[in-house]
Amino acid sequence: MLYRLYWGLISVLYAPFFKKFSFPSYIGVPIVTSGLKRVVIGRRVRILPGVRIETHENGTILFEENISIGQNFHVTSAGELIIGRDTTISGNVFITNIDHDYQEIGTHILNQKMIVKETRIGSNCFIGYGVAIQAGTILGKQCIVGASSVVRGSFPDYSVIVGIPAKVVKRYNVKTEAWEKTNPDGSFKVN
Repeated sequence: MLYRLYWGLISVLYAPFFKKFSFPSYIGVPIVTSGLKRVVIGRRVRILPGVRIETHENGTILFEENISIGQNFHVTSAGELIIGRDTTISGNVFITNIDHDYQEIGTHILNQKMIVKETRIGSNCFIGYGVAIQAGTILGKQCIVGASSVVRGSFPDYSVIVGIPAKVVKRYNVKTEAWEKTNPDGSFKVN
């Protein structure tokens, strides 16, 4: 319980640096922050220590309400990046909407242009430990992403997503009201 009081104090100190920081949210001691004036923290967002939050150019990050984030979370944005309400993100997760161009031979990749692709995490998602969510990923609502998955692409609501590269292995079927196995394209398997 003492650690929450400590993180609450840190949150009070960091809150003025954000575009908006709604309480009773709290943030553990961050490792790196950049461009916090383009970051919105909704109510009841809990971020454990070791967070790295970065916005580049005109990038924004919106953390909607009631989000729980584990330690060593890294998020970068050069466009609009949204993390939906009621989402849980485990430790050591990386989320971005940035790819770096690599076309210029002999030029350091960090000196090449950023390629920004929409990235959005739907509401009530669960992101497992060690997941990398790459630029251009759209997760529907209530998606489950298995530990250590590398995710890129669009995934429908109520999907279980695992692997490298991540694929849908199960979805909730609203007709049968059950979670059912799927083909790699996300279509339900026929028994």
